[in-house]
Amino acid sequence: MSLLSAEGADVGKPFVSRPWAALPLYVIAIAIVVLDQVSKFVIVRAMRLGQTIPLIPDFFDISYVLNPGAAFGILASRSSAFRSPFFVGVSVLAIGLIVYYYHRYLHEPAHLPPAALGLILGGAVGNLIDRLRVGMVIDFLDFHLSGYHWPAFNVADAAISIGVGLMLLRMLHEWRRDKAPTTR
Repeated sequence: MSLLSAEGADVGKPFVSRPWAALPLYVIAIAIVVLDQVSKFVIVRAMRLGQTIPLIPDFFDISYVLNPGAAFGILASRSSAFRSPFFVGVSVLAIGLIVYYYHRYLHEPAHLPPAALGLILGGAVGNLIDRLRVGMVIDFLDFHLSGYHWPAFNVADAAISIGVGLMLLRMLHEWRRDKAPTTR
């Protein structure tokens, strides 16, 4: 490892001057995993599978369901012999890629923000824990309005969605900045 300062470091190469630079990524990820797993523990202990508790009538319920598929039930109808290894493998790959990307590009000015990646990382780990423990993901946040029903989801799913949204906003901001006319 190089002992150079951030200004003198080679692009994409790690250096020792900021050993705690990745801390925000992991603090956010751990917070999401803890919040996700505690909320699921409470749901499993307090409710029966399939039970619904209306909190805001005709808008928001707590509904304990198991999702064998991905977000919005994608691939839920595939056999568990395919689904389980597939989703565990995709989760492990995503977790590995996030950690690699973050550490590889940590010191570049255009790297993705740790908040976005921490949310996605924490969400991926939270749902991976479910898949390894239960074989499916525990969902319970259930929104509906005027006959429209959003598929139930959980804290990990929300964190992943927010993290992806933050990444897209960052990319859009950078794209607009790069496309803006330069004044000299």
